[in-house]
Amino acid sequence: MDGVSSFDEPLKKLLGGATAKVMAEHLDLHTVGDLLHHYPRRYEERGKLTALADLPLDEHVTVVAQVADARILMFNNGRGKRLEVTLTDGSGRLQLVFFGHGVHKPHKELLPGRQAMFAGKVSVFNRKMQLAHPTYQLLDASDADEATEAVDAFAGRLLPIYPACKQLDSWRIAKAVDAVLPSAQDAVDPLPASLREGRGFTPLPEALLKVHRPQTKADIEDAKARLKWDEAFVLQVALARRRYADTQLPAVARRPVEGGLLDAFDAKLPFTLTEGQEKVSKEIFDDLATEHPMHRLLQGEVGSGKTMVALRAMLTVVDAGGQAAMLAPTEVLAQQHHRSITEMMGELAEGGMLGGSEQGTKVVLLTGSMGAAARRQALLDLVTGEAGIVIGTHALIEDKVQFHDLGLVVVDEQHRFGVEQRDALRSKGKQPPHLLVMTATPIPRTVAMTVFGDLETSVLDQLPAGRSPIASHVVPAKDKPHFLARAWERVREEVENGHQAYVVCPRIGDEAEEDGKGAKKAKAKKAAPDEDPEKRPPLAVLEVADELRKGALAGLSVEVLHGRMHPDEKDDVMRRFAAGDVDVLVATTVIEVGVNVPNATAMVIMDADRFGVSQLHQLRGRVGRGSAPGLCLLVSEAHEASPARARLSAVAATLDGFELSRIDLEQRREGDVLGQAQSGVRSSLRMLTVIDDEEVIAAAREEAVAIVAADPELEHLPELRTVLAALLDKEREEYLDKG
Repeated sequence: MDGVSSFDEPLKKLLGGATAKVMAEHLDLHTVGDLLHHYPRRYEERGKLTALADLPLDEHVTVVAQVADARILMFNNGRGKRLEVTLTDGSGRLQLVFFGHGVHKPHKELLPGRQAMFAGKVSVFNRKMQLAHPTYQLLDASDADEATEAVDAFAGRLLPIYPACKQLDSWRIAKAVDAVLPSAQDAVDPLPASLREGRGFTPLPEALLKVHRPQTKADIEDAKARLKWDEAFVLQVALARRRYADTQLPAVARRPVEGGLLDAFDAKLPFTLTEGQEKVSKEIFDDLATEHPMHRLLQGEVGSGKTMVALRAMLTVVDAGGQAAMLAPTEVLAQQHHRSITEMMGELAEGGMLGGSEQGTKVVLLTGSMGAAARRQALLDLVTGEAGIVIGTHALIEDKVQFHDLGLVVVDEQHRFGVEQRDALRSKGKQPPHLLVMTATPIPRTVAMTVFGDLETSVLDQLPAGRSPIASHVVPAKDKPHFLARAWERVREEVENGHQAYVVCPRIGDEAEEDGKGAKKAKAKKAAPDEDPEKRPPLAVLEVADELRKGALAGLSVEVLHGRMHPDEKDDVMRRFAAGDVDVLVATTVIEVGVNVPNATAMVIMDADRFGVSQLHQLRGRVGRGSAPGLCLLVSEAHEASPARARLSAVAATLDGFELSRIDLEQRREGDVLGQAQSGVRSSLRMLTVIDDEEVIAAAREEAVAIVAADPELEHLPELRTVLAALLDKEREEYLDKG
């Protein structure tokens, strides 16, 4: 198939080394095919101007605008020169600045009334939006040859604006696309002919031409419909093949046993399970009873009782003669799960010990920092089968760890577990064990279909009785410093009422160890009061705790918790906080997952704009876990009009995790959802937005399932095989598999 080869041509053959190097390093584009799939982000109409009023801060943008005025200003007693140009578009104004020797050419060319395309990074200076030293290309065909060429280059009225970078403007990318566009004729079409004709899609070469050089808006719609469908379909075929392969694996069926451990556990529960817990448990038990490995994703808000559901599944497997392992992302969490599971089970967790129950089993903890003797005993209990349940960190995956008969693996917070780990653990069973993945990050249905497409999904959406509402507020520390002072007063009031509080910071603060000079640098940088908060390092646990002890929270007991403390030390602090001996815990996000202290009612998140939406939601879930209402204060110095502030307001406005995960994705849509959700290999989604294209994804999934069921090896669809192979070179296939 020589068609593939022109798509595989390296860009440097066609574009020259320098351009190809920038494309490879900054845009991850290496071949002709990569560039043809680098679609315009949007289109500007010639003669129409970009809305300047709603440009995003801190992003590299390309705009079409008109020069309103230009003036040269002197500074430094006449030694320095700066050119200020004001652009207008009817909706707003944007300032351009050029300094030094860079002012001559723009001063001659950017005359009032001229139209041009400008590219640069949007910043705020003196409360005004500006672009410093933007690159530009004139669009009106006055005397400059370049302008005429620009007009010719963009046939028709629609100017494609490409995702660009500082080193390469949108119009230079457009020129490069012109050079490779003839290769679009060689595109390999992945869609089976019957599907393509049945849905009336534009042929692929035509779709590529239309997306890059549309004559009309209808061209763009046509192209998008086709290209979106391709992406959704190829990805869903990959996932459908993955699921099909999984159903071919053998597993030991684990069926509930009457009068066993599960029944004994259920009998001593002090409450009844929620309807949701009953329903999800049934789905899991049905899966466990089959002779193929279960692959299920269990989603539920913080506190919806996921651990209870997972524990009941583990007990069923122990009843059926197998062992269950639970993997947690950190030692603190593994210890916490171990503590809460042994508490829930009581004497049932002491099988074989004096005073233990007849039906009981041993529940052991295995982490990297355990003492040698305890570790040896835990390993022995696993290999003999004495321990039915083991809870641990990835120390469980080490070669030394042998199981008697591993039947179920429960993974807490999937996105923290890498590729190799899931496989290594799978290989510990005589046959592949069943797999249950728990996540407290609510994932909209389409994202679950895309990101976790190889797992069946169960959702726990009711909160158990007894959870309290959480009030959230944004505290604009820069605009209104007295709000911050009030925030610390609120923390004091909570403590005076017998409660406790968390203060969360993005950094630990002893960076001296990290880079030798970080702490000194951080201290030096803090001094400049007018500095842009983006420029200063994020606030740090150690500094903030220090300031609070001396200032706003003097007299209260303030302790710190972060990832670089010794595990025993961490455990000690957590224990004292849980016991109520510590009033305020200043921590990094180590508390994000799974820390359960019902008496903690307030949380102050410093530099909240440095965290993602779902992370803020997770953190907030740590308060309001008891009968008293929770309070979450999001402290930020971000500019009122910035996207960061909009994100914080969204978090403050709703407690619905699914709603927030939608907002999160909408805000990050320039990013690539799969890549964002799982950080790792960049995925193939360029056109598809997982939020808006729910119907496309659902329809593509149906078609993909049907095709794979009929022809698992795709023997009759060689083009689809070729495209899949390109999408899923080895690395990506594994990445899709393991999430």
